[in-house]
Amino acid sequence: MVSVKKILKIIIGVAVLILAVVVFFFAEQSSDLENGDLKKWRSADFNRRMAAAQILTASDENLDLLVQCVDKMATLPESGDFAVRDAVALCYTGIQVNQNN
Repeated sequence: MVSVKKILKIIIGVAVLILAVVVFFFAEQSSDLENGDLKKWRSADFNRRMAAAQILTASDENLDLLVQCVDKMATLPESGDFAVRDAVALCYTGIQVNQNN
C-alpha cells in the first residue's frame, strides 16, 4: 500500500510539472503584436492592430492610415518575416514626411 501511494504521488508530481511547462510554453507563444512579424500582423484583428500602432507610435494621430500602410506592407510578397516594429516605424516616418510637405 505504501509503494502505491508513493507511485501515485510521483505520477501526480510529474503531471503537474508537465502542465506547468505546457502553460508556460503557450504563454510565451502568445506574445505581443508589437514584437512580432508581419505574419502575426495579418492574423491579428483590427483592434489589436490599432492598439499595436498606438503603442509603437505613442500617438493617436493617423492610426487608421498607419494601420492601412502596414496592412499594405503585409500583403507584399516575402514580407512575412519583416518586423511589425520596423514596418510601423517606416510607415509613421512616411506619414510625417508627407504631412511636412
